[in-house]
Amino acid sequence: MTKTKETVAEIVTNRIIEELKKGVVPWKKPWSNGLAVNWKTQKPYSGINTMLLPSGEYATMNQIKEAKGRVRKEELKNYFIVIFVKSLNKKATEDEETEDESEGNEKPRFMRRFYRVWEINTQCTGLKSKRPKSANLVDPIPACEEIVSNFLNKPDIRTGSQAYYDPTNDYICMPPLNSFHKVDDYYHTLFHELIHSTGHKTRLSRVGIVTPNKFGSKLYSMEELIAEVGASIMSANANITVDIEQNASYINGWLNALKGDPELILKASSKAQKAVDFVQVNSLNRKQSA
Repeated sequence: MTKTKETVAEIVTNRIIEELKKGVVPWKKPWSNGLAVNWKTQKPYSGINTMLLPSGEYATMNQIKEAKGRVRKEELKNYFIVIFVKSLNKKATEDEETEDESEGNEKPRFMRRFYRVWEINTQCTGLKSKRPKSANLVDPIPACEEIVSNFLNKPDIRTGSQAYYDPTNDYICMPPLNSFHKVDDYYHTLFHELIHSTGHKTRLSRVGIVTPNKFGSKLYSMEELIAEVGASIMSANANITVDIEQNASYINGWLNALKGDPELILKASSKAQKAVDFVQVNSLNRKQSA
């Protein structure tokens, strides 16, 4: 009997399984980003604020309005909290953190205040990043850009300091292309988030996206498997280089959350291929209608 030629999905899945058998390689973020800073002053936050704020540029409502920007309507309630310590002996503004400067045996006199802030890249419109551009000079890959641009009904893609898909508001956040160590890593990460977005109720309505679930839950873990296998397939289709060992390590983490069932990779691969096909069918329809 003649052996059927392997599909791209099967090749990718088999390679991942082979790497999983070798053990775990620590997974690293393929991009670089800085600390959380005040957008207006570019001063890094300190103290407890470093634990309250993910990397990004944050501004208060007053700062946003003064700069003629606005907070996206759906993000108004998703503010972050910044704690400021205000010395009673020194006037402080919401742009600076102050420490008490009492000397001698005088009891320190200060009060704590908090402000609501929003990340200007992902939660606001009308404001531009003030961070210096990354020194990594990379050019977009045409084949990858075509896949993304031809994806009909795709979510809004915003620039920020983290990579994630927001299923509630249906948008993708991506660090800038120049913040990635390799351009291929940017597109693989973007493909991962695009696969997540195919699970939206207006697309494939996949249970791991339309059903609220917590980090590390079975649904969450399975959805991550689908997204990573799907991203690997799309990367192979676009002929970009991906570190299969690191991918396998990342996937292995979610397999552990699902009690290490290797059969789940095959199930995830099937759903991932369906998601990839959805993107490609949309792309094909767009080309035909052009």
